[in-house]
Amino acid sequence: MTDSLQSIRHEEGGAFLVAALYHFVRFPEFESFREPLLALCRETGVKGTLLLAAEGINGTIAGTDEGIGRVLAFIRARPEFAALVHKESRASKMPFLRMKVRLKREIVTMGVEGIDPNKVVGTYVEPKDWNALISDPETIVIDTRNDYETAIGIFKGAIDPNIKTFRDFPDWVRNNPGLHNKPKIAMYCTGGIRCEKSTAFAKELGFDEVYHLKGGILKYLEEVPPEESLWEGACFVFDDRVSVTHGLAEGEHKLCHACRYPLTAEEVASPLFEEGVTCPHCYNERTDEDRQRYRQRQAQIELAKKRGEKHLGS
Repeated sequence: MTDSLQSIRHEEGGAFLVAALYHFVRFPEFESFREPLLALCRETGVKGTLLLAAEGINGTIAGTDEGIGRVLAFIRARPEFAALVHKESRASKMPFLRMKVRLKREIVTMGVEGIDPNKVVGTYVEPKDWNALISDPETIVIDTRNDYETAIGIFKGAIDPNIKTFRDFPDWVRNNPGLHNKPKIAMYCTGGIRCEKSTAFAKELGFDEVYHLKGGILKYLEEVPPEESLWEGACFVFDDRVSVTHGLAEGEHKLCHACRYPLTAEEVASPLFEEGVTCPHCYNERTDEDRQRYRQRQAQIELAKKRGEKHLGS
């Protein structure tokens, strides 16, 4: 990429490239991959979180275009990850504070033994074909994300399970026999990884026609024009941008650092909001002692900002 094109791209979307990725594959040597991967990320200034497990890799990282390119090339150099696909967006500032490479039992935790997306999974649906599927009256559309994510955006007509964590999703499915009332089930999530397991789980329960949005909401917002979109609201992302909208532009939500809930401008203007301390969603769940502790933490964050540093507790 030429310097002029690089400059234009930065002005349009931000100086930092954000790469979201996952790949399910049998990866018994995942533990030995941690240190060389972490070392390269640190060398290139890439930050974010990558999870490694015997079932593959998952995570989101951010950095310069060159740094992200080197890290992705290093991952794909392993035969297990040669076919890894990633999704790109941009950020105006570095959206992560540090780089973490963690060893896990699962790269996305659903808590159901024996679910293997390498063996069985739902049918992938391209973003361009998603509208037709979810507009079909014979389709039940299910959002597999957590309640704080669905609070700021959801597909038109989708069912919101109102779950706290992805671990709650299997029980929600088991306890909703009405899901069998229509022949088709369409599931979606942020980037697609949760649907790898949720659709596999549904297939194991005997659901026949199970579909999921390939690339998740992020790919849909990237490819489908706003005037054709059935997406309503913004999409929560797990970094300092908090949310993105159509074209993967940075959203306007702010994060409550007390409860991690995404806030609208109206909620930030509420008398129940105090930066780093409380918001309308958690005010009644916190004690005065909690708020005092959060105020002390916020004071340290503000002092770090004045020194031109980042406080790791922010």
